[in-house]
Amino acid sequence: MPKFIVADDHPLFRNAICQVLKTMEDDSDIVEAQDMASLQTKLTDHPDTDLVLLDLHMPGAHGFSALAYVNGQHPNLPVLVVSANEKPEIMQRAVEFGSKGFLPKSSGINTIKTAIHTALKGDVWLPNYAGQRIPASEDEYKLMKGISSLTPQQYLVLTMLTEGLLNKQIAYELDVTEATIKAHMTAIFRKLNVRSRTQAVLAISKLNLEPPTD
Repeated sequence: MPKFIVADDHPLFRNAICQVLKTMEDDSDIVEAQDMASLQTKLTDHPDTDLVLLDLHMPGAHGFSALAYVNGQHPNLPVLVVSANEKPEIMQRAVEFGSKGFLPKSSGINTIKTAIHTALKGDVWLPNYAGQRIPASEDEYKLMKGISSLTPQQYLVLTMLTEGLLNKQIAYELDVTEATIKAHMTAIFRKLNVRSRTQAVLAISKLNLEPPTD
């Protein structure tokens, strides 16, 4: 019985994907997540997951940083990126950064099924209009590697940092001491090869995506 995690902040789209998954396998086990925080929890609670369908625009996701995190924490778990941002260069970059493909949200049911079957087999699926592979820069690879090495708590701290929260606010939200947050910050700066909060925010912003056009 295959198990899927559908991570997307839009309930209607999550429901649509779940319905497709149910038509593919009657006994599929489907888990839903609406943001990165809930995805982190679901990944921990369901280590037997076979495939993650990941939206790059969820709260806390920060573009490709979400993919880096999942790959780092669960290197053997295939991830199929699902997004309304259908630029060919984004599709190619998703695969370059370790996904098993890119599924546009405008895809029809048969295309969705094909993409999911392909990813489950361990192969890569892309739309035929995805174009040619565009290698990422060395700096982008280093940044992705740094993010993939973050612990779950460090990733949450980084997310809150990018939202402009101060150390004491982050400590309050996570119910830990400021000293703990400072220790996390030191580790984050080291892993991302930056020296300040501002540099950390600028670094992760390089992995953000433009919001999809309606």
